[in-house]
Amino acid sequence: MLKVFNTLTGRKDPFESLVPGQVRMYVCGVTVYDYSHLGHARSALVFDVIRNYLRFSGYAVKYVRNFTDIDDKIINRASEEGKTSAEIVEKYFLAYQDDMKRLGVAPADVEPKATEHIPDMITMIQTLIAKGHAYRLNGDVYYEVKTYPAYGRLSKRKAEDLLAGARVEVDERKRNPMDFALWKSSKPGEPAWPSPWGSGRPGWHIECSAMAMKHLGDTFDIHGGGQDLIFPHHENE
Repeated sequence: MLKVFNTLTGRKDPFESLVPGQVRMYVCGVTVYDYSHLGHARSALVFDVIRNYLRFSGYAVKYVRNFTDIDDKIINRASEEGKTSAEIVEKYFLAYQDDMKRLGVAPADVEPKATEHIPDMITMIQTLIAKGHAYRLNGDVYYEVKTYPAYGRLSKRKAEDLLAGARVEVDERKRNPMDFALWKSSKPGEPAWPSPWGSGRPGWHIECSAMAMKHLGDTFDIHGGGQDLIFPHHENE
């Protein structure tokens, strides 16, 4: 019997797909602002092996692995190299693809880019606002952490520990220091898209949430990624 490590339970649990004979798997891919390192290679290899093993075992697998192509790191690197964000993305995306070919890692079945799913992210943010889980703040939109009582359960951290270890936006206007950005208002020279809250761009965490749901639905079998993503990224997704 196949067992997988379950971050939520903290143990290896028997794997049982939601739909017999089918597996839907989403893996958080790289942010294309730099060359890949060994951690990226390990993640790609591990989930490629998992995909291949599941198919060998008779499962029909749909494997989705995203590329984050809009992020603070990309914008900062563009400024450092004197290039546009689009040029930075193209440079390091092609380098990553070349690395994967050299490693013999096959592409995922679907490889969405964040910028291709801005409308999906906007729709999701609107839904969160309507349900009382998010609020507008001078062109930005934040997720209100206190509206989700189970927050912190995935990463096994208490509220005070989460605050100490979080990479959240420092903004005294927020209702809670732990609240994280779903939408960021545009700054001069940055990539931006129109939205109901003004010109801006999505926050990192909502990107994967929207892409996963777009291609795999509300619920799927495996959500993977590097261990360093458990907090804050996977917790916030």
